[in-house]
Amino acid sequence: MNLHIKPISAENKKEALQLNVKTEQSSFIEPVSQCIQEAEQLDLWNPVAIYHGTDMIGFAMYGFFPYEDTHGRVWLDRFLIDNRYQGKGYGKQAVLSLLDRLHTEYQSGTVYLSVYENNPHAIKLYQQIGFRFNGKYDSKGEHIMEYHF
Repeated sequence: MNLHIKPISAENKKEALQLNVKTEQSSFIEPVSQCIQEAEQLDLWNPVAIYHGTDMIGFAMYGFFPYEDTHGRVWLDRFLIDNRYQGKGYGKQAVLSLLDRLHTEYQSGTVYLSVYENNPHAIKLYQQIGFRFNGKYDSKGEHIMEYHF
């Protein structure tokens, strides 16, 4: 599976705004429009499009956040595969590609993400890849998971 990642830009922003999850998944992630708006307001965020060939199949947003109590944390904060492309094995490959990118970009040994406990499909996917719950919660009450390289 040949997936690649490109930053959201003027050239692909309109297409990215058309990406949507299934209706029953909409409470698990903010719309792409909100994600891009947040990234425009806070330059720590990096919104990216996920492609299979020339088809944009998904979206992610990640960033490095400095914290006073640590050296900082790399967050894979948003991730979605468009509803038209779900169930085809893209999710796992896309997360693995994103992890490679984050490891190369930040040289961090750990990547964090958060997930709602009532989102079993995402939890299963992340656990298959190697993410583990760390027993903590984010500001929205989502469970925090960690991936260690």
